[in-house]
Amino acid sequence: MRLLVIEDDRDLNRQIVTALEQAGYAVDRAFDGEEGHFLGDTEPYDAVVLDIGLPKRDGISVLEEWRAAGRVMPVLILTARDRWSEKVEGFDAGADDYVAKPFHMEEILARLRALLRRAAGHATNEIVCGAVRLDVKAGRVLVDGNPVKLTSHEYRLLAYLMHHCGRIVPRSEIVEHLYDQDFDRDSNTIEVFVGRLRKKLGVDIIQTIRGLGYLVAPPEAERSSVRTEAETMKSAPKPGR
Repeated sequence: MRLLVIEDDRDLNRQIVTALEQAGYAVDRAFDGEEGHFLGDTEPYDAVVLDIGLPKRDGISVLEEWRAAGRVMPVLILTARDRWSEKVEGFDAGADDYVAKPFHMEEILARLRALLRRAAGHATNEIVCGAVRLDVKAGRVLVDGNPVKLTSHEYRLLAYLMHHCGRIVPRSEIVEHLYDQDFDRDSNTIEVFVGRLRKKLGVDIIQTIRGLGYLVAPPEAERSSVRTEAETMKSAPKPGR
């Protein structure tokens, strides 16, 4: 999962980014409204932490323009504790949730987990696919009840695929959502991480859909609907034809 933090207080920005990275997210940062608006308008983030009181452009106008342009990523706004009017403005502008300053970092993490799982259609912090159980809150993976040790990149890849369980995810999308802006991206490394995941998990839930991408799905007996989706995608007319 790839997140964006827009906060002009550099110490607070750093603290939030550090906590999110330690929780397994890829994170970009911005320190003013102009830079934040540009990143949110041009990069595919899974969620954004947005301060309202920003230099150059305020957070409300940034959010309004994103929504007017059709940007639908979940947005968590940061507000001053005594400014209830900012909360109302934020929700009316298209915010999904808010946190009042000062706050505990655990609250930021919990609210972002909730926004991400709701955006992906999951009701709890545990995502199950066959024998594999992903505990988003604890940041761990279990197979048949046994913990599996993964690197940060392996965990991030599995988490993204499992959040989108049952959907074919193109390789280009995985690259965009797995790495922050400064990372030297190479789509070929995705194949390496997928191979490592298959070996460590020891169960057959990650499929390669040739020419389309990757898919996390339950074992063979439950895959008929998945095959239908793959066949539909392959037979769909190409753009411009």
